[in-house]
Amino acid sequence: MESITYSPIGIINTPFSTPVGTPIQPVSGKGVDGTVEIFPEFEEGLSDLDGFSHIHLLFHMDRAPPMKLRATPFVDTIERGIFSIRAPSRPNPIGMSIVQLVRIDGNVLHIRDLDILDGTPLLDIKPYIPKTDCNPDARIGWLEGKEKRFSTMKADDRFVE
Repeated sequence: MESITYSPIGIINTPFSTPVGTPIQPVSGKGVDGTVEIFPEFEEGLSDLDGFSHIHLLFHMDRAPPMKLRATPFVDTIERGIFSIRAPSRPNPIGMSIVQLVRIDGNVLHIRDLDILDGTPLLDIKPYIPKTDCNPDARIGWLEGKEKRFSTMKADDRFVE
């Protein structure tokens, strides 16, 4: 199979300069503000996005450690398969966060509820749609009973080189 190449469409700006201490999910970054600077050639694509309260950001985790197929997640003490956790040490270090869209000023998105490192390359934006993006009947596997940990958990050094 051929390799796949993507180019960033913008840069995500946040107060988090190092992985240690960064929230592990947007819910643990509640109230944290940042911006996304969309490169000028993609600004036209922001048309009509301002009507959405939340958006998906897909980004390249450019400071992720080397790939591991098994790792111990932040909310557990048991090593798990990488595809059953959201750790950064993935075969393709693609991150995804649902953030609040506060406002748009030209090519700058003002966002809130962040768990992303400063200077992270943005790959794509998609609108969050509650009817299609939320499934109340979804099962959460090994995370059952651990969901409350997400609201306060910050990253430690387990995924830092």
